[in-house]
Amino acid sequence: MDKRLLYVLPLCLAIVLGWGILAEKLGWVQKPAPRPPAPPAAPAEPAAREADSARGAASAPAAVDPGPPAVGPVVADDAERRETFVVGRPGEPGYYRATFSNRGAVLVELRTGNDFDRAGRSAEERADPAHWRVLVGEEQSKDQPGSFALRATLSAQPLVREPLESALWRGRLLGAEGQPEGVEYELAPGTGVTFVKRFRFVPGSDQVLLELEIKNDAFSDVSGYRGFLLTPAAGVPNDSGDSFYLEPQGVAVARPAGESKPSIKVQMPERTGSVLVGTIASPKPLLYAGVHNKYFAVLVRAADAETAPTLQGASWRALRDEAWLARHPGKDHDAWRQLVVDVDLQLALPPVGASRTWNYAAYAGPKQRDQMVAVLPAHSALLEEDLGFVSSVAGVLLWILGFFHSLTSSWGLAIVLLTLVVRVVLFPLNRRSQTAMARYQSKMKRIQPRIEELKKRYEKDPKKLREEQARIMQEEGAFPPLGGCLPPLLQLPIFIGLFRAIGVSFDLHQEPFLGIIRDLSLPDQLLPLGLTLPLVGHVAAINVLPPIMVVMWILQQRAMPRPTEEQALLMYKMMMWMPIVMGIFLYNYAAGLSIYMITTSTLGIIEQVYIKKRWPIDDKELPKKSGGFMSKLMEAAAERQKQAEAQRRKQKVR
Repeated sequence: MDKRLLYVLPLCLAIVLGWGILAEKLGWVQKPAPRPPAPPAAPAEPAAREADSARGAASAPAAVDPGPPAVGPVVADDAERRETFVVGRPGEPGYYRATFSNRGAVLVELRTGNDFDRAGRSAEERADPAHWRVLVGEEQSKDQPGSFALRATLSAQPLVREPLESALWRGRLLGAEGQPEGVEYELAPGTGVTFVKRFRFVPGSDQVLLELEIKNDAFSDVSGYRGFLLTPAAGVPNDSGDSFYLEPQGVAVARPAGESKPSIKVQMPERTGSVLVGTIASPKPLLYAGVHNKYFAVLVRAADAETAPTLQGASWRALRDEAWLARHPGKDHDAWRQLVVDVDLQLALPPVGASRTWNYAAYAGPKQRDQMVAVLPAHSALLEEDLGFVSSVAGVLLWILGFFHSLTSSWGLAIVLLTLVVRVVLFPLNRRSQTAMARYQSKMKRIQPRIEELKKRYEKDPKKLREEQARIMQEEGAFPPLGGCLPPLLQLPIFIGLFRAIGVSFDLHQEPFLGIIRDLSLPDQLLPLGLTLPLVGHVAAINVLPPIMVVMWILQQRAMPRPTEEQALLMYKMMMWMPIVMGIFLYNYAAGLSIYMITTSTLGIIEQVYIKKRWPIDDKELPKKSGGFMSKLMEAAAERQKQAEAQRRKQKVR
């Protein structure tokens, strides 16, 4: 191995660890112009209590203008109250811990007991809701009332006296005593209508049902539609630890008339705060809309055909992530890490004395294909969007991985077996390509003395040198084999597809391997440090698999025959540095991809060192083929060159 690599490898590691912080401390990162300060955070709310515990009251809401005399009933609460309860069974979909607030009648926090804040939790820790995965939470959304907040737009303002998202609704638990199934909230602001929101959880399913009811007690103007904004998810965390996946993201999906495939629009977060609001353009009516991060999603849809036309569009808003900012003080320019989606509802009021109910459902759970598609087939559009333009290749690779996992019960072994299958399938093509390249190099070695003689003879006439070299190449049929680059080109879409599949597949989330890798979807972090380094800051661990991947890749290239032709030799030397570049790029990527690369390099070395000794490559020159593609190409080039030379001579004569 080139001794320079021994210096380059630790240097590259130092660059990876220190580049970001060093650039910022030296002022290389350009910060945007200062923005107006964010709105002040809401006052601290009382801690959540269990359903049967005493209810705490927060400070009274700000005084509002009473306005005209009340029309119809007035229903509200006098203090802020919360309800926290657990629904579902451990290990089954729909195992939640939910916290609701009557201020705005919203879902404040939702945790799933089927996933945890980090891999490797003990059974005792898994039973503690404090370690359950947060699907939506208030820590990240202090400027947002909560999930399923309802806001009245201009056309609905006559129906309210104060914002629906901050009013104190009157609530009660639904279900049997001690076994809550949901919660109901009611608000009658004295305008002649009564609003009712009912939340129910579907047993054995990652779904939350929302019934939105409007009772018309005495409101006479029922013409036209009234506009509202429903916020499906507030405070979706961005805590996957993956710098390659920007989260959370807003999404709106519709199926245009006459189309079988859904149309999907995704909104990425704008962390600098340069753009704070926008529309997610999509056809009408919507199929579903919401917010998702790398592994979980909260997506709202109409639960029946009558409700479907009410979903008229979606917009998004960026919010500051105060929890992240508290952990990274001084980075206000990068704190706009929260994003919420507002769904535009157009509701027709019932006549006086009647009521009308609209039924909505939200999928709130993992982005696991079987579960999501079972709830709504159109959810597959979001999963395919995550896989990107190689979704077809990535989908096949995930299917193969799933098959091997069913045999081994290990996703790490499934990746190793997938790598072996790829090498076996491509072996005949690789062998043919290597044979053709060996014969080409053998021929070039034979005619190299003639080339060197031409270089000396036409040292001062480069044009003549090129012509004579081309003549010799054509006479000998010494053309690089076209299939030489085919195996790498065939492996490229497999690599890209696996790159996307491993990066977003929920199947690999928190999956261990060999007792040393805790999570195949994250960097390995095999070497704990727990140190604070100058210019770098706190470094919890060093990733070991990427450097091993680089070393194995270099060893594989070193095991390949060293070319003798000048240009091929130059390319060979350049390729020796490519593993280092890729190692830097993939340093913080999922450990599962490093396992794939290490395995494929190991198999390549075995192929070069062992198989070729037992089954040597035939580098014997074959007779020159007449009329080959490259021969015709060279003849055509020579003919064009002669014509151009003749044309120049004619011009000189004139």
